[in-house]
Amino acid sequence: MKQSMLLCCKVYISESRNKEALDSIERGARRDPETVIVNKFKDHDYNRVGYTLVSYVAHDSTGCPVYTPLQQSVVAMAEVAYEAINLEAHCGAHPRLGVIDDIVCHPLARASLDEAAWLAKTIASDVGNRFQVPVYLYAAAHPTGKALETIRRELGYYRPNFMGNKWAGWAQPETLPEKPNEGPEIASRTRGVVMIGARPWIATYNVPILSVDVSAARRIALMVSARGGGLPTVQTLGLVHGEDTTEIACMLLEPNQIGADRVQKQVEMLAAQEGLDVEKGYFTDLSPEMIVERYMKLISADSS
Repeated sequence: MKQSMLLCCKVYISESRNKEALDSIERGARRDPETVIVNKFKDHDYNRVGYTLVSYVAHDSTGCPVYTPLQQSVVAMAEVAYEAINLEAHCGAHPRLGVIDDIVCHPLARASLDEAAWLAKTIASDVGNRFQVPVYLYAAAHPTGKALETIRRELGYYRPNFMGNKWAGWAQPETLPEKPNEGPEIASRTRGVVMIGARPWIATYNVPILSVDVSAARRIALMVSARGGGLPTVQTLGLVHGEDTTEIACMLLEPNQIGADRVQKQVEMLAAQEGLDVEKGYFTDLSPEMIVERYMKLISADSS
């Protein structure tokens, strides 16, 4: 069972510079030894960290999901994060609307999207009610499948509020313009809100541009994206990344159809038209196959 029915949670937290806070969050995730942190991606300039957690899902006699160690592990991470991180004191070059910005659940191996959606909704109820944080469900976890990008646009996620290219503190109205699916309708300035969803596997791939011209990066990002008439199923952001570069941060919604190679070529072509040089891009997470392989190795090591 533990080999074939696996779920994955990616938890994106608005902090990368406070080691003590991150260590505490990771200890929370590891309270249950049956949850494995298979990957961690930390970005200093974005002041953001992403954790990839995996565990099994158990079912009742009718085949309905009833338990996974991931639920309590993610809630434990949230408890620590909300105590250790103050959104009002946070600043970074990546958009965010909360201490925990996004939690996305994916099916792995023989698990189904319905099981991932069950987990997302269970976590959402816990986080919203226990920590009094507004929760917006998206994709398969949402009653009508509402897209993450749509919710983010409604809430002003993509609008920087500091120096024209960074996000600092809480810049939204405390009374939210859209009713959340769980939790209160008023956001705490220290915790913000959180998006929680379930979807088939997506890949995140970032392409550095050797220029500080964020306007050019935003133009390139728009032309690469499906929204701008570029590559289907590709979502992008043009962001400042460090003192010398900008970056096209890409979300590949169907990576087996439109993959990183296509994105890389498109960015290189558009950057050349702007007279800009591009570095080879990088993934911020492992592939699903590598994640399952790493989970099996780690869980075997822990039980031996």
